[in-house]
Amino acid sequence: MGFVPRGMFLTKGVGRHREELHSFELALRDAGIEKCNLVQVSSILPPGCRLIAKARGIKEIRPGAITFCVMSRCCSNEPGRLLSASVGCAVPADKRAYGYISEHHAFGQTGRQAGDRAEDLAAAMLASTLGIDFNVDESWDEKREIFRISGKIVGTRNITQSSIVKSGGYTTVMAAVVFVF
Repeated sequence: MGFVPRGMFLTKGVGRHREELHSFELALRDAGIEKCNLVQVSSILPPGCRLIAKARGIKEIRPGAITFCVMSRCCSNEPGRLLSASVGCAVPADKRAYGYISEHHAFGQTGRQAGDRAEDLAAAMLASTLGIDFNVDESWDEKREIFRISGKIVGTRNITQSSIVKSGGYTTVMAAVVFVF
């Protein structure tokens, strides 16, 4: 027996500080989840788990609560370095089936590139469980056609944070799917 979340929200943040740990704390604060004891979980989007607005989700979490999430983060102190952190979700058409959440972080990728990659990764994992032949290296138009023909995947989405490192300290970017019960 385990806990099955009834809802989830998407959030992202960026933090800058001369100390790496503090830059992560500031990124969590920017995302609105700094007051949680975060427990990172793997990639399953539970059946029937509904996407809720970030503002509503944050109201549902208590300071100090054990809070489950799927998180991506990337950090550097190299001035001029482009950082991206993204989580992608793939939702099955069948509401009784589970979906997938993926984490992707990268150096040198724009937010759009990282977000697209995170969605592709989640969709590929879901497609494989549904028996759909899905190649993450195909063009988006080809993948969208596979979704349409199969009728088994409703859609994908992502949340992504990117930033360029400034001199004088660390920059941390993070993105997360946060579960609520």
